[in-house]
Amino acid sequence: MAMEIVGLLPIALISAFLVGLSKGGLPAVGMLSVPILAFWINPLTAAAMLLPIYLVSDLYGIWLYRNDFSARNLAILIPSGIVGVGVGYLATPYLSVSAMNAAVGTIGIFYCLRLWFFSKPADGPNVARVPSGLFWGMATGITSFVSHAGAPPFQMYVLPQRLPKLTFAGTATITFAVLNFVKLPPYLALGQFPEMDWLLISGLIVVALAGAWSGSKLTRLLPEKEFFIAIQIALFILSLQLLWRALS
Repeated sequence: MAMEIVGLLPIALISAFLVGLSKGGLPAVGMLSVPILAFWINPLTAAAMLLPIYLVSDLYGIWLYRNDFSARNLAILIPSGIVGVGVGYLATPYLSVSAMNAAVGTIGIFYCLRLWFFSKPADGPNVARVPSGLFWGMATGITSFVSHAGAPPFQMYVLPQRLPKLTFAGTATITFAVLNFVKLPPYLALGQFPEMDWLLISGLIVVALAGAWSGSKLTRLLPEKEFFIAIQIALFILSLQLLWRALS
């Protein structure tokens, strides 16, 4: 596997940088990392190779947003997300990744279309409700475990709350950091980790940390309105990508 990845080093570097950008406050961007690699290598190999990069950049992301997060959302999303990871692990032999991608992609597309064309301007931010949060938190955990596609369910729950952009970014970063660490034991139990070139992985981690720093700066520079428009567009594109992957 190491020689295979070395031959695709530019693609691996791009994927690692995208992972970092997601940890810097642009959660939807990280979903592109596995699919980019999966065009050239086995998707499970791509996911397993990137997980150590996720874990290290997660720690940096937590530090970046240590003061910017929604405690209520974390209290709802993290426990339900952990349950979702457990469901994903137990159901892996029976779940169709294509069906999961199709469901998440379709929901994301309809959510964006409804938001852009059919919703009325809200009077103010919505409250983080527990019942819907438990559902979307579980969906985030399951899709994150099965296909590394946890961003759309997360965004469909959190975006309507209209959190300040740094609070949104910090909540996303911390939520996915916890879920990624929880995913490690099940991934090991399923034998998804191939033999890795840890020197190469270390280099990719450095690139990911640079991406996290860049993502943090970009998140802070973008105006609030433009930031959330960018997140919504990213959600729509990624949902289309998930649906395309499922259908093809």
